[in-house]
Amino acid sequence: MNLHNLQPANGSTRTKKRLGRGEGSGSGGTASRGHKGAKSRSGYSRKKGFEGGQMPLQRRVPKFGFKNPNRVEYKAINLDDLQRMIDDNRITDKVSPEILNELGACGKSDLVKVLGRGELKAALEVTANKFSKSAIEAIEKAGGKAITA
Repeated sequence: MNLHNLQPANGSTRTKKRLGRGEGSGSGGTASRGHKGAKSRSGYSRKKGFEGGQMPLQRRVPKFGFKNPNRVEYKAINLDDLQRMIDDNRITDKVSPEILNELGACGKSDLVKVLGRGELKAALEVTANKFSKSAIEAIEKAGGKAITA
């Protein structure tokens, strides 16, 4: 390496085009902005989502339905799920949202609703945020208790 072949590293320098410095420079006059229109003016900034005057996507797409911000979402646990846990010796006599969370059946902050699908053979003391009528009947028929938390 000698002084005569030194050069800056790739990407470290940028050749800035000198705009509007006379016709001889090749970018005088309109300064490479073209003729007329919003883009040729100073202070121009395009709105987010602007598509050149075409109807923007967020206005073309239909807005359908209604999302209730106050909706309460429950994690559904069926009686056959509880029976399967009993058969696998994962639960014995008590079930609560905390126990279901430890077993991975629901999340830590999930609200639990017990539904009546399937059959329950063991007497269980089930604690949950909500129960369906058929679930309460089936739990009490098997000799257990349904406790609303």
